[in-house]
Amino acid sequence: MNTDPEVLSRFILEGNRRAIARAISKIENDDPSARVILDAIYSRVGSTHRIGITGPPGVGKSTLTSQLIRSFRKEGKKIGVIAVDPSSPFTGGAILGDRIRMQEAFTDPDVFIRSMATRGSLGGLARQAGEAADVLAASGKDVIILETVGVGQVELDIMDAADTVIVITVPDMGDVIQGMKAGLMEIGDIFVVNKADLEGAERTKTDLQFVLEL
Repeated sequence: MNTDPEVLSRFILEGNRRAIARAISKIENDDPSARVILDAIYSRVGSTHRIGITGPPGVGKSTLTSQLIRSFRKEGKKIGVIAVDPSSPFTGGAILGDRIRMQEAFTDPDVFIRSMATRGSLGGLARQAGEAADVLAASGKDVIILETVGVGQVELDIMDAADTVIVITVPDMGDVIQGMKAGLMEIGDIFVVNKADLEGAERTKTDLQFVLEL
């Protein structure tokens, strides 16, 4: 495919998957032509709704993402997913990779999934994830899901990248107050207690409600 940024920009606006992937790679690699592409598509970014999914590792973020994809596709919506993974210490790329996630969505032409490595970002989102989401929005996606690598004391930049933030926890993950110290209780719009069949789910729900009322 022609890698000229103006040509790529036109293909992105047409929803071409190869052009989208190429543009996101340029963004990840800080290629100077990425700025040309982003400027060219800016007027078409529009009001695509962006959903951020965050929470500690192992709570089921990818599982929820898969279910959201399935639900939105039943409504006929086109979906983009940016899944932020830990960086490989050798290559700098995403360790987990998108091909072991949400596999059933890969055959759907109206779903585009991309893994991005954190590359040292402390905010749970790769620095360029917001710009990658802009590319997906300009390509005609109705909903974009940004899934973080997992949260900690400083991993709060999901709040700046998403319109709606979903915070996931599971029973007996520890003191909810500690979660509030990490800032989770302040950034969440929706709180999900996943794996609710486990013992302690109702107590976790009650603790969340108590802290939110404070």
